[in-house]
Amino acid sequence: MKQDVKDTLGRPMRDLRISVTDRCNFRCPYCMPLEIYGERYNFLPKPDILTFEEIIRLTKVFVGIGIRKVRLTGGEPLIRKNIEKLVAGISSIPGVEDLTLTTNGFLLSDKAGTLKKAGLQRVTISLDSIDPSIFKIMNGRGYGPERVLEGIRAAESVGLTPVKVNAVVQKGVNDGHIVELARYFRNTNVILRFIEYMDVGNLNQWNSNQVVLAGDIVKLIDREMPLKPLSRNYGGEVAARYGYKDGSGEIGIISSISEPFCGDCTRTRISTDGKLITCLFATNGTDLRALLRNGSTDQDLEKAILGIWAKRNDRYSEERAHDVKEIASGKKIEMYQIGG
Repeated sequence: MKQDVKDTLGRPMRDLRISVTDRCNFRCPYCMPLEIYGERYNFLPKPDILTFEEIIRLTKVFVGIGIRKVRLTGGEPLIRKNIEKLVAGISSIPGVEDLTLTTNGFLLSDKAGTLKKAGLQRVTISLDSIDPSIFKIMNGRGYGPERVLEGIRAAESVGLTPVKVNAVVQKGVNDGHIVELARYFRNTNVILRFIEYMDVGNLNQWNSNQVVLAGDIVKLIDREMPLKPLSRNYGGEVAARYGYKDGSGEIGIISSISEPFCGDCTRTRISTDGKLITCLFATNGTDLRALLRNGSTDQDLEKAILGIWAKRNDRYSEERAHDVKEIASGKKIEMYQIGG
């Protein structure tokens, strides 16, 4: 393995996020608003999507140049048929130390056991509220939270742990239920993480006035359930950790808006159609699918990837902090195409 492959800012490549589908069974307004992604929306045709074999081959190449953590995302990855076969293929690659999956949890109760047997280690589940009326609005489909909560329980029961739950906080939508959500997962083994509402993609009508800052989230919870800062588990961890002072659990805060963490970013992404994307807020990517399908060798793929990473200088969130209006208004790849 080639060690310490670094970009122009000295950041190594350690984490790979792979979007296995651009489709989703939810229509969350901050990601895939229903008025745009309705029944007639044309998602990628099957021939344009990377096959499992192509994904596994790419992952092997990435592991050979430093990747240690792999996360499967979407869209909603659990709607990709036979996803457990992909999990099994990636889990068998020597050098993959951490294989995880991000899901909305709606289908998880039926698939948790199969995924665990295939080699999946952990799951992160999106759940923006446990209040049925709020959750119905935020998933865009009118679903209640029961099936997601069932999925969380199923993940715990089969050992896809520690289970992490991500909640995007949007002012005027679910910010009044922050403490309720924290209280629900307190005294459990679930790690709840609150995420500042971000300007990912172009279609969610993002406005900085809708952001509830990380510091305010911590204060809200601390008033009722006193918190203390915890040290990070590893360098580059995106969530600031806080533990309840009485030892009843922990929460995380992901603060891309108020406290950007670009300087420690070791993540790279593969879109559903095989583009290499070096930032969640990128405007474009580099086509690796063409290389996979034109007879290129693994060495050719490795050379292409290393060349892209060596030129990487992304630090969007830091730049946004200096000029929110100008930076945030630029065209970006949609989140459902590259995952979170």
